[in-house]
Amino acid sequence: MFNPSQADVRRFFCGVYRKQLGAEPMQAIETLAAQWITEHPAYHSELADEASALERMGEAQTTAENPFLHLSMHLSISEQCSIDQPLGIRQAVELLAARRGDLHAAHHEVMECLGRMLWESQRAGRPPDGEAYIEQVRQRATRD
Repeated sequence: MFNPSQADVRRFFCGVYRKQLGAEPMQAIETLAAQWITEHPAYHSELADEASALERMGEAQTTAENPFLHLSMHLSISEQCSIDQPLGIRQAVELLAARRGDLHAAHHEVMECLGRMLWESQRAGRPPDGEAYIEQVRQRATRD
């Protein structure tokens, strides 16, 4: 299992942004990350300064969200859907995206479900409950 450090994650996204600006070739996962970076122009200045991003590791966030965590969650959800793990997540996300008319907005809702599942897992000291996660996404997809 791939287990990158916080510095690895920051280097990855800053590197993808640099490649994107330079129109350099990218690996498939980088291309996917670049698509999510494009959707978040507010993060571009932070992604443009890798040294500063690395220096700020461990500092309390001054903004409401951590761009590196946020982009990582988009990437995680995209990967989950591509391999349909946990089983059923692809269909649940597709249903939510169709209902919202926007994959990006749907991802933000799925992030809330993913974050809740991980928090509950850590709090209870047990493995993540993929079925509960998918059910939360399905519930969002079936309500207005």
